[in-house]
Amino acid sequence: MKTAKIVLATAAALTAFGSVALAQQTITGTGTVTRIDRISGTIAIQSSTQPTQSGTVGANTSGTGNEFKLQGASLETLHAGDKVTFSATEAGGTRTITKIEKQ
Repeated sequence: MKTAKIVLATAAALTAFGSVALAQQTITGTGTVTRIDRISGTIAIQSSTQPTQSGTVGANTSGTGNEFKLQGASLETLHAGDKVTFSATEAGGTRTITKIEKQ
C-alpha cells in the first residue's frame, strides 16, 4: 500500500512539473526600446519584426511596446530609441528577457 502511494505521488509531481515546463515559451525578435523603468527592472520594446515563439500556434504577441522584465543584463547600458535584438521567455504571463544586444 505504501509503495502504491509513493508511485502515485511521484506521478502527480511529474505531471505538475511537466505542465510548468510546457507553459514556458521562447520569444525572439528585434525592435526599438520605447521605455525603460529602472526602478521596477522593466523595458518596453516596439517590435520591428514579428516576434517568433516556439511551441505556440497562432499566438498574438505583436503590438506596440511589449513589456519585459530584464534578467542578467544592465538597464544602465540601454536607452529609449536603441535598436536591439533580444531573446525572452514567457511563463505564467511574465515575459523575461534572457539576452539583449544593441544593434
